[in-house]
Amino acid sequence: MALNQIRESPSLGFIDWTLRGIGQVVFQNNPWSGLVILLGILFNSWIYAAICVVGVLASTLTAIMLKADRGLIRDGLFGFNGALVALSLIAFTSENFQTGAIPSPAMFVYLVCGAALSTMAFASIATLLGPHKVAPLTMPFVLIGWLFLFAILKFDAIDAGPMAKPVSPDQFSYVEPIVLPTWYMGIGASIGQIFFQDNWITGYIILVGIAIHSRIGAGMCLLGAIVGTAVAAIFGGPEGAIRDGLFGYNAALTAMALGGFFLVFTWRSFLYAIFGAAVSGWLWASVAIFLKPIGMPVLTSTFVIVTWLMLIGQYAFKALVPVPPAEATSPEDNLRRHAGRG
Repeated sequence: MALNQIRESPSLGFIDWTLRGIGQVVFQNNPWSGLVILLGILFNSWIYAAICVVGVLASTLTAIMLKADRGLIRDGLFGFNGALVALSLIAFTSENFQTGAIPSPAMFVYLVCGAALSTMAFASIATLLGPHKVAPLTMPFVLIGWLFLFAILKFDAIDAGPMAKPVSPDQFSYVEPIVLPTWYMGIGASIGQIFFQDNWITGYIILVGIAIHSRIGAGMCLLGAIVGTAVAAIFGGPEGAIRDGLFGYNAALTAMALGGFFLVFTWRSFLYAIFGAAVSGWLWASVAIFLKPIGMPVLTSTFVIVTWLMLIGQYAFKALVPVPPAEATSPEDNLRRHAGRG
């Protein structure tokens, strides 16, 4: 059965939309990519894998009940922010960040509501950005994630936990040397951290999932992770944060967004994307320091900030060829359509 037939199938369609929602976290509108990514998360933690599915389901079902655009639902665009909201709430309230913890009934209801709210936030931000032809990206997740993490501190029914994962550079030792494992673990963990997976092997499995749909996308993701890791190492970032992938996950997303997805892939957009990835690596530290007094994680905020800054004004730069969000499919397809117009 072809993918288009599956998407229209009453029985299999919703599974297809759910898997696409997982893939859309890294710009992959492909159920097989989503499945491999989910298996990568499962390799690290069955709890995170289950919560990822719950988040996608909650946000997608909300869109269906509110009769949102069916094409956007089928492409998984109402699902990916919900997945990230649910994952973040478990990650930052669990005793063990790496594996997560089974949510209490109160937390389960809480994360489902947070994922559902991300659907409304996605629609609202998309409406605001529509005239600029820029996508909401993961800003709905960042906004809802921060607000819901703040609120936990006021409710006794939800255990805030130790916020187990350090998110500020000065919480790591600066004296440990950068060695070979720092590089291959840090690059893999950078990709894994997009889904809150502190597991470098999971990161490389996710990379395979991306490559199923887009080789250019996978290459830019890997290159972005390398750039973020290298920037941190060259500028003397703490080895622990580098090894845990904290400098690289925003850089990986930025490189993918600018390197072929929202801009036609050319040597100019390639350099543009690498520059954005480097800046994302620096700004992770900046935002982490800024948020430390209020105890909030960076999430994917630096990816959103840098990508928006470099895309909202894209039509002023004749060297770049913009791809409107409604037309963005994959770097390869964007390039093919552009070449056909030429």
